[in-house]
Amino acid sequence: MAGFSTPALAAAVSEAGGLGSIAIGTMTPAQAADEIARTRALTARPFAVNLFCHRPPRRDAEIEAAWIDRLAPLFADFGATPPAALRDIYPGFTGAGEMLDMLCDARPALVSFHFGLPDAAALDRLRGAGAVLAASATSRAEAEAVVAAGVDLVVAQGWEAGGHRGSFDPAAGDDRLPLFDLLAALRGLARPVVAAGGIMDAADVRAARAAGAVAVQCGTAFLMAAEAATSPAHRAALATGQTVMTRAVSGRAARSIVNRFTQIDGREAPDYPVAYDAGKALNAAAAARGEWGFGAQWAGTGAARAVARRAAETVAALAAGAV
Repeated sequence: MAGFSTPALAAAVSEAGGLGSIAIGTMTPAQAADEIARTRALTARPFAVNLFCHRPPRRDAEIEAAWIDRLAPLFADFGATPPAALRDIYPGFTGAGEMLDMLCDARPALVSFHFGLPDAAALDRLRGAGAVLAASATSRAEAEAVVAAGVDLVVAQGWEAGGHRGSFDPAAGDDRLPLFDLLAALRGLARPVVAAGGIMDAADVRAARAAGAVAVQCGTAFLMAAEAATSPAHRAALATGQTVMTRAVSGRAARSIVNRFTQIDGREAPDYPVAYDAGKALNAAAAARGEWGFGAQWAGTGAARAVARRAAETVAALAAGAV
């Protein structure tokens, strides 16, 4: 939930008996430390942080220039010009560095990983700092890699999930397994499995538990929470319930509400997060003219079932299906 999670949301979920989480994958170590401190000021209960472990993007000046040219007419529609060059705006968490040092000092209860895993030394240090470790997997092969690394929990990310696919290697293909097919594929795995993707109510929780999951992970169910940083335009768009997987916004497959940006063919976009540099600039130009259809309006297939209420009420509604 990068961009939508807040200390208030994480704390509210934890206070209500869940495990709140802060998305720090797009933050600097200083920003992440501040988010953790702000969350600790709101709750004494355990909470998690989530990191992006993507490898450095493949840089190709020709592809990047072509993508800038592809978006230039849209910038012009809003009286703006695209950036002259694109940047790698989000370094992945792959191992040693300031972020790891900060986490070992801050000692969040759980650290989860998306887009793969950091190196073994980083995992060892986080374990030594007392963190439970979790990682997303979209296939049996990825789940087995998570187990082999000694990570404690596997988060099974079904095709229905909102936001970015957690695939380790986006160039390797994707079986696009719906959640319950993925849970079936992970039966017998030597780690507990957490279900993610399309979990919106108590019935969904019961079904995931019956399929072998020990717990569920929810994002879209909390996008309408008062404590979430979801924009008014994004909240309004959720009601359509129409989602699509796109590369156009960020350069990596992600499930979004259908909007003007998702109508662009993203197959020729530069790698994540380089394409995201252009996407954010285009959204800023459009928003300055009152057009909200170029935002990263991430949401899962259950978007229309998101309920506007306090986060604690959503936790209670989901927990009613825990047994």
